[in-house]
Amino acid sequence: MLMGKKQQVPLASAPSEKVTDHFNDWPNASGFDTRDEQVEPIELSLTGTIPSYAVGTLYRTGPGTSNLETENGKGFAVSHWFDGFTQVHRFQILPAREPSSSTRVLYNSRRTVDALIEHVRKTGKLHGFSFGQKCDPCQSFFKKLMSVFVPMSEEVADLDQPGSRNIGVTISANAPGLEPPSQTTTAEQTERSGIRTLVNKTDASAYQFLDPETLEPVGFANQTVLSPILTGPFSAAHAKTCPITSEVFNYNLDVGATSTYRIFSVSPSTGHTTILATITDAPPAYLHSLFLTANYVILCVWGSHYAYRGMSLMYHRNILDSISPLDPKQPCRWYVVNRFGAEHGVIATYTSPTFYSFHTINAYEEPSATVPGQTDIIADLTCYDDVSVLKRFYYTNLTSSASGASAYLGRKGDSTRPWFGRYRLADVSSQAEGSSGKVSEPKEAVQVFAAPRDISPELPTINPLYVTKPHRYVYGVTDRGSSTFFDGLAKFDTQSQTSIFWQEKAQTAGEAIFVRNPEGTGEDDGVLLSVVLDGYKGKSHLLCLDARNMKEIGRAETNSVVGFGFHGVHVPSHGVEKGKALDL
Repeated sequence: MLMGKKQQVPLASAPSEKVTDHFNDWPNASGFDTRDEQVEPIELSLTGTIPSYAVGTLYRTGPGTSNLETENGKGFAVSHWFDGFTQVHRFQILPAREPSSSTRVLYNSRRTVDALIEHVRKTGKLHGFSFGQKCDPCQSFFKKLMSVFVPMSEEVADLDQPGSRNIGVTISANAPGLEPPSQTTTAEQTERSGIRTLVNKTDASAYQFLDPETLEPVGFANQTVLSPILTGPFSAAHAKTCPITSEVFNYNLDVGATSTYRIFSVSPSTGHTTILATITDAPPAYLHSLFLTANYVILCVWGSHYAYRGMSLMYHRNILDSISPLDPKQPCRWYVVNRFGAEHGVIATYTSPTFYSFHTINAYEEPSATVPGQTDIIADLTCYDDVSVLKRFYYTNLTSSASGASAYLGRKGDSTRPWFGRYRLADVSSQAEGSSGKVSEPKEAVQVFAAPRDISPELPTINPLYVTKPHRYVYGVTDRGSSTFFDGLAKFDTQSQTSIFWQEKAQTAGEAIFVRNPEGTGEDDGVLLSVVLDGYKGKSHLLCLDARNMKEIGRAETNSVVGFGFHGVHVPSHGVEKGKALDL
């Protein structure tokens, strides 16, 4: 275990949380710019209970600090939520000390970009590539061209410092093919937790290694360590893990005159990477996730295309400004890739009316309703009418005290709220269409149903036992207009197309992680773990809900603010089985 004295970083003063300053009496500003860091684990006060089958560790990653004091006295403010300085949180749910007592919760956290923060504090600038940070307009086009695709921190003087890169959208345990840096974890740690590697990921083809206990950043890697052919700068923050084989699937996107998507898998037993398909006829696009079934990988290229075939990235040096407005004349393209057999590759293509998405939810196969011997794929995801949601995530549009939030309230903001979409990709052949490997004309991806926005969840999760299988329930955060940000949690029933909700005034919940009851018999038999900010108290807690009825059964109170993060992973108490990965 790595231990070290934590550097104190000068941060700007915390935002005011006077109730009268906030939309609908729902304060949330402190969750977007937290000053709190708990390096040493402390025990939290637990009200109610967290069931013993949830014993394990919940990791959360995402933005923490967004405002810094600088040496020039001008200060520095991150403009987009996706660019906030990363902080990782660790909630250890421990067994009860006595049979008659409850489980216990320990908490620690750590910023993972201290070298980058120090660079910004000294220079007053955030150099390199970002998601939505505005660049200095005085920079020449030549300089922008030279720094294209360079991670945000490439101009930090000491690139060997693990805290120099802002990577923190998803977090994974034991990702195959990634060898841990020396002294990342001790044999005792690995034996105790089953965690050999813990990595932060983002929508770039880069990984940041973390110490699983102290959360210190300890190294970097990129996808070329998986295969030298994976040279593109972009990938999905949400890789997909097969629940049977534990293979991890993702894409790598190389942008150029002809942009290339490479769909690949990584074996957990050998660490070997297999290129399953190479796609060169799709536009380069910002794709946060992809689909997986028992036999196929599905890449949906939705309407977030980079302008000018990706050349816009060279000029803007950020993702958001490089994305073209959604074009209704450009359909979504669905590529079905075979996972098995001697002939990998794209075996079918589909198109559908265009939409934008962050998150795929699940996909599964069922026998074709029309062609014997062929297969239909059912694919669920959260959808948006256009890409305007990306601009909504500027801090000036998100915080409860921000003037820009009014532009997204009520019906005016409908296009920035998700709807649940289910699509059918019918009659997938088990073999490639044509001896040349080229597929026939695209078929139609048919929309089975679209659920209304007011019942549709975002940051979706399901019972992990149902990954690649037919599922009924989807859980996630809601945006029903009560707040300028998320305002509750939902359990969406795909059969009845209805939702039940958890919502409390001024309580802003983050992504809900489903932990199943191993003795349960129903798909919804388990609990949800979500980190919630109490806007009135200005403090956060770990909330535990009964996933069957969305009722609270326990909460563990912190004495600080846990920043609004993106995603997390729950590692059970028995650890991660050898050869397995947690990367759903």
